[in-house]
Amino acid sequence: MSTTSSWTSRSYWPAKGFTAVFDYAAGSSRRAGMVLVLISLVAFLPGIFQIPPVDRDEAYFTQATKQMIETGDYVDIRYQDDVRYRKPVGIYWLQASVVNVADALGVPNARTSIWLYRLPSLIGAIGAVLATYWCALAFVSRRGAVLAALMLMSSSILGVEARLAKTDAVLLVTVVAAMAVLARVYLAPRRGDAQPGMGQLTIFWTALAVGILIKGPMILMVVGLAAATLVVLDRSARWLLTLRPIAGLLWLLILVLPWFIAIYARVGTQFLIGSVGEDMLAKVASPQETHGAPPGLYLILFFVTFFPASILAGLAAPAIWAVRREAAARFLLAWLVPSWIVLEVIITKLPHYVLPLYPAVAILTAGAVESKVLSQRPWLVRGVMWWFLVPVIVSIIAVMTAVVIERDLALPAWPFFAAAIVCGLFAWQLYDQEGAERAFTRAVEGAVLMAIGIYAIVVPSLEAAFPSVALAEILREAPCATPVAASAGYEEPSLVFLAGTKTHLTDAAGAADFLLPGGCRFAFVEARQQRAFALRAEAIGLRYNRGPLVEGYVISTGKPVSIAVFETMSAP
Repeated sequence: MSTTSSWTSRSYWPAKGFTAVFDYAAGSSRRAGMVLVLISLVAFLPGIFQIPPVDRDEAYFTQATKQMIETGDYVDIRYQDDVRYRKPVGIYWLQASVVNVADALGVPNARTSIWLYRLPSLIGAIGAVLATYWCALAFVSRRGAVLAALMLMSSSILGVEARLAKTDAVLLVTVVAAMAVLARVYLAPRRGDAQPGMGQLTIFWTALAVGILIKGPMILMVVGLAAATLVVLDRSARWLLTLRPIAGLLWLLILVLPWFIAIYARVGTQFLIGSVGEDMLAKVASPQETHGAPPGLYLILFFVTFFPASILAGLAAPAIWAVRREAAARFLLAWLVPSWIVLEVIITKLPHYVLPLYPAVAILTAGAVESKVLSQRPWLVRGVMWWFLVPVIVSIIAVMTAVVIERDLALPAWPFFAAAIVCGLFAWQLYDQEGAERAFTRAVEGAVLMAIGIYAIVVPSLEAAFPSVALAEILREAPCATPVAASAGYEEPSLVFLAGTKTHLTDAAGAADFLLPGGCRFAFVEARQQRAFALRAEAIGLRYNRGPLVEGYVISTGKPVSIAVFETMSAP
């Protein structure tokens, strides 16, 4: 027996473990849906419950939602006394619905339980995986559709967004659902198939409406640019009439307009100025929040954000280019290329902006895998070694991070990292013998194991990366009923979410003045402002007690922070 045959015959786990599940899923759509949901839960749930609120976007969203619940005002969007008009109301309504139900069911501390706010993102991520499977069925076989869904599910960027209580995972499912219907409308006359019925058309227009309520015009850009590109390439827009645009637009307006009318009645044009002018258009012209970058960044980040499927996408690129004029490939490229170019041109860049385009990449790649036309060029094929190298590199970085921040080796994560490395080794070594499909399923197995090690063990162990948790704990342990705090120099929204909406964000002098009336009051003063705090306290005759020193890192900037706790308490 040859060496290769011997290697293959001994590769029972993980070389044959996950592939059996894949074979089972490809047996029917019901099986596929069940398996994709289960695998997605295994991949996305680790960390949902353990990781504290992450600064800054997640904490901003959740605090605004919490204030909606506290005030009962589900029209206006506010962060403390400031308006928050960057995004429409959709995600806040979804999060508030989950928290209100949990509160009614008696879930302890529902309003400050971050995992409840993350459930819409988790459901959105799983829904996007299922929608990708359904969309892919218009282009490839059931087996290829499962493969495309696994590519999206295992992508590192979706793994992040599924765990954050913000808009992008929910937006993704609306985009994929809309594009799945649009694909069937476009391809049906070219294949002689029946046009989608009213049910699917309702899905299309509802998805557009929900996408608008979640993140404004982003879904219109992706769907609109794809449709416009196809109209230009085909020199015909007749196929768009199948969407029943008059009835569809009427339904979309029925779903979208009530809140826009309500917010306009409340604040006039202030929402449009904040959302369209200050958020969307400002990002086009200038870098926002230090996130500016030149064109080409998304192409560079693609290897990381779409890993492990990015390896196969590189191998599939020549074949995709060769069939670019075929109707199916033309549709998927119209979904991908125009919006990608626009996002590259926009000055402000964040990795998740291109996430709505990744399902198109997954389906294109799955089609190339299914047709067995992946490139055989050695310099591209060597790229599969990254399925092994990335788990090794990421494992080392994760452990080193735990050592530097917490002086902890993160030993419970080691078995998961080791298993991920073994899976990556099998994926690399067996690529030539058993093909891209089975090799990729092992890479997915490795990605899921890495997610468990990182999100369930390493990140939650980094207590210093979440100083707001320690500060909020000080308030909870205070020997009084209603402690309140002021914070000077440390203004992360996670502190407001955990410590309470009434948390006063101020400077050193303001913190001293806040303590002066006495009662159950605390001041959190960052190291650079402590001298100014002491001088102001002396000037106003403030007597206070010094509490513990909280040291850590501001996760949004990566900078260390040292926060002194001062208190003055009197009888309630």
